[in-house]
Amino acid sequence: MTDPPPGSPGLRTLRHEYESRGLHRADLDPDPLAQFASWYEGAAAEGIYEPHAVALATVDPDGRPACRYVLLRGVDARGFQFFTRYTSAKARELEASGHAALTWGWLDLHRSVRATGAVQRLPEAESDAYFAGRPHGSQIAAWASPQSEVLTGRDVLERRVAEAEARFAGGPVPRPADWGGYLLVPDQIEFWQGRRNRLHDRLRYRRHDGGWIVERLAP
Repeated sequence: MTDPPPGSPGLRTLRHEYESRGLHRADLDPDPLAQFASWYEGAAAEGIYEPHAVALATVDPDGRPACRYVLLRGVDARGFQFFTRYTSAKARELEASGHAALTWGWLDLHRSVRATGAVQRLPEAESDAYFAGRPHGSQIAAWASPQSEVLTGRDVLERRVAEAEARFAGGPVPRPADWGGYLLVPDQIEFWQGRRNRLHDRLRYRRHDGGWIVERLAP
């Protein structure tokens, strides 16, 4: 491994102390999804850039993990919603395993949230409604991009965009049949709050007997 450029912080020595009043069981909402909504709203109010950006982790049929960022597009009593092309690599992995993990990092607030659970497709009507509200350019992109496939050049993508623009010129853009939403139904949600000396607070909700129990984890 090469040394970092002169004047840059070394990976082994770069440290920040987390200052916060901590996270206590009494602070938490009984419903972890309501607690998530509260933390998300706080991150947005503090000006965190794209607080809805979340790392989605999946595994392929051979057990090899993959992780990429997606945008959270909804949260309700059922769980967390995001959208993609059903033929993309992530969708193929979701369909094969039926499970995934999500991680948000609001590092300026010394906070992170993790969720794991089963994944299912959203009803078509919900995908239609979301797609109808997307900007026109994003709708065209959904038709133009063969997501996760190899392209011989940028010109191929630009040509496909032009073809989609011509196809739907002057009219509404319908949702492609192979594009839509997924719902992650959480079975565990962990809230992490940074504290001094790496003695962080970790409180995990876990489904149990039709409800939720909260457990404190060692940092």
